[in-house]
Amino acid sequence: MQPLLYITHPEVDIDPQVPTPRWGLNAIGRARAERFAARGLLATGTRLAASTEQKAMDLAAILATACAGVVSHDEAFDENDRSSTGFLAGDGFAEAVRELFGKPEVSYRGWETAAAAQSRIVAAVKRKLAELPQDTHVAFCGHGCVGTLLKCALGNRPVALSEDQRLMAAPGGGNIFAFSRDLRLLSDWRAMEDFSA
Repeated sequence: MQPLLYITHPEVDIDPQVPTPRWGLNAIGRARAERFAARGLLATGTRLAASTEQKAMDLAAILATACAGVVSHDEAFDENDRSSTGFLAGDGFAEAVRELFGKPEVSYRGWETAAAAQSRIVAAVKRKLAELPQDTHVAFCGHGCVGTLLKCALGNRPVALSEDQRLMAAPGGGNIFAFSRDLRLLSDWRAMEDFSA
């Protein structure tokens, strides 16, 4: 049985005038996703569970086209809620992320806490797997923060910024980790260009 994959969206069009959930993949991100899809690592008919954010939907659509997959969307797979601050750039965003991972139970200026986001994403993954037959090939298309929180939970690791995809693999996103159907972490973050099943 193939491992389950959690795949983060690669590079996006950043537009401070547009809410971040509506950002889509930029040309670089789309090309990276297409190259990964063309490698044929996803089995035909893979079920792709994606967040409702545009960048994750873009990724899922590209992958589904290549593997004749079926896509479903669920808000429970969305990135941690950061709407209270709106767009943060540069040092402001870096500070927020440090606070998020450094104090998992505390909200940074109204953001969803890391603890709450972790509980949400773990429950969403369990719920999706319970809906599908055991022999179904599944991949999740999502985001760096909730993906890291999921990875920490699956690996029985404490929430820590050192687990973040940008520090372990491609800094622009487009990273993958594998896990088993019984929710054991099988690999750490790898860039989609470097990942092999």
